Amino acid sequence: MRTYCLLFLVLLLGGWPDVAAQTRIPEPKIFWPPPSYVCYRAAAPVRMDGNISDEAWAGVPWSEPFVDIEGAVRPKPRFLTRFKMLWDDTFLYIGAELEEPDLWATLTRRDSIIFHDNDFEVFIDPDGDTHNYYELEINALNTVWDLYLVMPYRDGGPAIHSWDMSGMQSAVKTEGTLNQPGDKDQRWFVEIALPWEALKEAARPKSAPRPGDQWRINFSRVEYRMVAENDIYKKAVDPNTGKPYREDNWVWAPIGLINIHYPELWGYLQFSGAIAGQGREEFQERLEERAKWALRRIYYRQWARKGETSSFAADLESLGLPEKDLRLKGFLFPPVIQTTRNLFEAAYRSEAGETLRITQDGRIWKDR
Repeated sequence: MRTYCLLFLVLLLGGWPDVAAQTRIPEPKIFWPPPSYVCYRAAAPVRMDGNISDEAWAGVPWSEPFVDIEGAVRPKPRFLTRFKMLWDDTFLYIGAELEEPDLWATLTRRDSIIFHDNDFEVFIDPDGDTHNYYELEINALNTVWDLYLVMPYRDGGPAIHSWDMSGMQSAVKTEGTLNQPGDKDQRWFVEIALPWEALKEAARPKSAPRPGDQWRINFSRVEYRMVAENDIYKKAVDPNTGKPYREDNWVWAPIGLINIHYPELWGYLQFSGAIAGQGREEFQERLEERAKWALRRIYYRQWARKGETSSFAADLESLGLPEKDLRLKGFLFPPVIQTTRNLFEAAYRSEAGETLRITQDGRIWKDR
């Protein structure tokens, strides 16, 4: 309810910030497809104690190791990060392992800016329209920051910091001594249970997923370089600037730039009806996702053109997109573009009679 009250207030006061005033929405140098993960059902409810080596997680596949948020142009992360997932009728369960030689965390108040510590982060867009999605951050003290984003910051935001995910559970387990320099720590583990009762608010339909459904999800890890001074951990300072080194951003699905809020590049989470360890299911790529990506490329180029000429383009040729990249199996070519000075819509119609649309605010959806 608070979400809709805020939306009404923003509209009453004159609408979102003027995205048209931005000169450009950067086009990432990452192309299709993002990674995918098949999530199996839990045989029984998962106990939140931070122990992801117990029987509940047996047979559950690990994700690929995290990479730098900018992709292969950056060095491989110094420490391993990976996750597992399960689900049942009540929760989406997440278990993560983070290698860490220096366990450190300082923030203890809920909804602190947790990425000022080393942290683990979860981002979920249930319906894949890139609007109305969730962010959760947690540190090694099990301090949580959860927020609801009406749309990405690039499209005008906002983030609702007062929102709390009612019913969420979490636990952290450490292998080593937290905040004690001088020894060598090993890793920390995170367990999180996210309730469908909260997550369904941003889903379409507003319900828990069914077997075969696909949501968009990503994970991030913020990691600082630490030094010990007088038996206290501090962020290492770059002697060239006199300021702490920039944090590392390691993710499951790379973005191609330092901005996790590109939901169209997050990975795919496919829900399986099979019990974990009792069979294997392959991820099923859907043709309409290719069409969504093509529409997203039009969106990037439209904003680049807006920054250069102060207007959107009414045709593909002006956007410089190769025709071969936009001719898609099962969809009618060309996509239809309509523009005004500050608005645009691009639409792909499928041979089955469905239409995918994207507008200047980045939202993407399907008409039937």
